[in-house]
Amino acid sequence: MAPEPEAKVYVVDDDDAVRDSLEALLSAFGFEVEPFASGAAFLDACGAVGKGCVLLDIRMPRMDGMEVQERLHGLRPDLPVIMITGHGDVAMAVRAMKAGAVDFVEKPLREETLLQSVEAALRIARQSHRNQSLGASALGNVERLTPREREVLEQLVAGRPNKVIAHALACSPRTVEIHRARIMEKMGARSLPHLVRLALAAGIEPDLG
Repeated sequence: MAPEPEAKVYVVDDDDAVRDSLEALLSAFGFEVEPFASGAAFLDACGAVGKGCVLLDIRMPRMDGMEVQERLHGLRPDLPVIMITGHGDVAMAVRAMKAGAVDFVEKPLREETLLQSVEAALRIARQSHRNQSLGASALGNVERLTPREREVLEQLVAGRPNKVIAHALACSPRTVEIHRARIMEKMGARSLPHLVRLALAAGIEPDLG
């Protein structure tokens, strides 16, 4: 699978030889790589980097991979993390995965395993990027709705039929149908399930009570 050129692999490792080796290997397979010599250096830069994934050494001086991952989760949850572990670090790697890392690879790094892990992480990153774009677009469309259309949308997302919505909003089912048609048009929805997905992406929480 060819990586998208704008998606990068951010290699965070304090070992110069490991960084150079990973950069050479991944570059040879068409990945764009940006190396960092410490977790602190990457955290300082992560707000400005584009989409991609992070290859993160679990054992580094001053700030280890676990701490970097924890901070990164709050700063850039859209960047999937793959932990690089040494012998005896598997338990720590499992903890990292429970905390949100998508995978771990053991040293000595096997080329095939590493490439498969990176490709999987970049797929996750691309999906996250698409979801963010969809959410931003859907939110902009929701803001174009009138207050009453917003109320009808919230009722639709909760799974309520037109007659129930009409009763709840003290209007006729025909009025609900008109609002629904306008909502579909403004939201760019092809169907009711599509409308619900867009509304959820925009952050509308269904009231299922």
